Amino acid sequence: MEPALLDRLGLKLGDRFLAGNVPLVAAAILEEEPDRLSRGFALGPRVLTSLEAVEAGGGLKPGLPFGVTARIVLPPSADLAAAEASLGREKLGGGLRIRTRDEAAQGLNRMVDQLEYFLAFIGLASLVAGGLGVYGAVNAYLAGRKPAIATLKALGAEGRLVRDTYLIQVAVLALLGVGIGLGVGAAAPIVLGRLVADELPVPALFAVYPGPLAKAAAFGLLSAAAFSLAPLGRARQTPPASLFRKDLTARLRFGPEFAAALLAGAGLAGLAVVTAPTLLTATLMIAGVAVAFGLLWALGAGAAMLAGRLRTGARGPLRIGLANLAGPGSAARTATPAIGLGVALLAAVVLIQSSLLRQVSEIAPRSAPALVFTEIPPERAAAFDAAVAGAFRAPLTPDSYLRAPMLNGRITELNGRPVERDRIKPSERWAYDASVSLSAIGQEPPNAAIVEGRWWPADYSGPPLVAMSDEVAAGGGLKLGDTVTVQLFGRDITARIAVLRKVELGGFGATFPLVLTPSAIEGAEPRHVAIAKATRDQEAAVTRALGADFPEVNVISVREQLEAATELFDRLALAIRGAAGVAALAGLLVLAGAIAARARERTREAATLKVLGASRGQILLAYVLEYGLVGLIAGLAGVALGYAAAWPVVVKVFETDWSVDWGGVLTLLAGAALITGAGGLLAAFQALSKRPAPAPRGVVPPPSGGGGPRSGGGGPLRDLG
Repeated sequence: MEPALLDRLGLKLGDRFLAGNVPLVAAAILEEEPDRLSRGFALGPRVLTSLEAVEAGGGLKPGLPFGVTARIVLPPSADLAAAEASLGREKLGGGLRIRTRDEAAQGLNRMVDQLEYFLAFIGLASLVAGGLGVYGAVNAYLAGRKPAIATLKALGAEGRLVRDTYLIQVAVLALLGVGIGLGVGAAAPIVLGRLVADELPVPALFAVYPGPLAKAAAFGLLSAAAFSLAPLGRARQTPPASLFRKDLTARLRFGPEFAAALLAGAGLAGLAVVTAPTLLTATLMIAGVAVAFGLLWALGAGAAMLAGRLRTGARGPLRIGLANLAGPGSAARTATPAIGLGVALLAAVVLIQSSLLRQVSEIAPRSAPALVFTEIPPERAAAFDAAVAGAFRAPLTPDSYLRAPMLNGRITELNGRPVERDRIKPSERWAYDASVSLSAIGQEPPNAAIVEGRWWPADYSGPPLVAMSDEVAAGGGLKLGDTVTVQLFGRDITARIAVLRKVELGGFGATFPLVLTPSAIEGAEPRHVAIAKATRDQEAAVTRALGADFPEVNVISVREQLEAATELFDRLALAIRGAAGVAALAGLLVLAGAIAARARERTREAATLKVLGASRGQILLAYVLEYGLVGLIAGLAGVALGYAAAWPVVVKVFETDWSVDWGGVLTLLAGAALITGAGGLLAAFQALSKRPAPAPRGVVPPPSGGGGPRSGGGGPLRDLG
């Protein structure tokens, strides 16, 4: 048995005890099982014993809930799909479920697929954000090479030669960057695997896998091509005279570079579709990234236009900052989409996490029971209630304690016709595939959540009626007044649907998919179950009391399961936040690229402002305001997009109450504004660190002092700095 059960029963290895009047010995501590993950989520500690002991204890009597699992070992050359289909055709029994080793854990594949979808979305958004950085970096580099490009063209070099010269350099840098990324990506799982291998629920094979690395390399190279070819095409198409005038802003006309960029973008989208688990997922993922990028780009352009209008009424540093935002090299156009994508992903993760964690850690403990009691003898039900009240040292109320009989039945007919499971959607078939839990209750229970119909009187004794979950009824195409036949204790009971109700399986109430009138099971004496809300002290007290007076009753702590779920979700959310942080980092790198791209212009601008009488403090404040506004705009837009992405996931997919973590949202907004503002401060310090005299002529003195200027001007003018 597991250590938790030894502690709960006060046993140690070698002690003897009774289970169902069968003498047993606590022989060993159960630490793990090789197939535990395939058993799914289970309440209560695990116990292993012989089949004979279970039969002798009455655990396999008809009507009791139990399941049988058969494991079949196939030859290595066997076809799993064919074997599964063959077993399915044999119809070995109603409600048979067949799973292969590829889907051993129920729901695990779906969870992994959903996680893969989200991580793929983060990766694609990071590539788009990083692609903007590539675009800005190539633009900045070519802007610094204007004299060389102009000289080559003036000496007769064709545009193709100019393009190919710099295309080779960009390609080499792209290959180098992809190579470094692949090295880090291949090494990271191996390093992390050594650190967390002992904490994983299943053995993991940490190794270098060529397939994912090849996919990552293809994504990186296609992204670099899609975003770097446009600046190269513009450089090829610009005439020499424009280059000598420092003009590299010609519009990109359709040409081989533009066509290649479109092909690379299409290849990027196609690769995302091919490598995604489903076409629908890939389409939604690409559409989401494209829509988010388009909205952020439009917002950046709109912010630049608005800044141009607002600067007329501004004064001092604010006017300078708004003028820079409205200018041709505005960071609002280049940095807003990248930073906004990163903030949007982080905001979506924070909002989804806050809602789900609140559901698990706050709402569920308040609405769900803390304890579940099973196998309560019906003849001692009143004595059991008194024992629980004595352990709680408080009277039992319907708001804190509920008890009802529990049976397991099988739905065999709907409106007099056998159930056709193949016509029921797989997501709604769970109540018709195998046995379903049900109860028999007279008086309307608290929190009945009736959607349609009216509950029967407490003393009702007519033909059988049933209160049915609206979800189960929808799966079978049933409505109020229809009939359902349930097989109980070897006989069929046909009941008319009198009530349709919303059943919250994790809530505090009669959470049975089917509830019959008591007269329908008259003569049977099923075991009862009970649920209770309790503090930790009350939980410990009732466990001890029932262990002495009701040893046959199982006491299950829901609190422990909720705490385990919270811990698991915290770990998963931490991993996802780390992945989303990569997209945010890509946005910050784009910001750094935008600052570097305008370094020369900033130097000339700062020199001009200083000559016109501006103080260092005013220049610093102007740049901080400029970039801080960019961060605020990107942060607000990113939070809005994150909200739009997180709300349907929380409300529609997880069907959970929406809750906003305002602290996390405000932290994201403040972080975006502060980090971009710090970038503006860095740009200002960089510009102010240069001597102002050479700057208006485009002369940047050597960083180490000494030596003359590289072009134009002489020592006397330089000394004015």
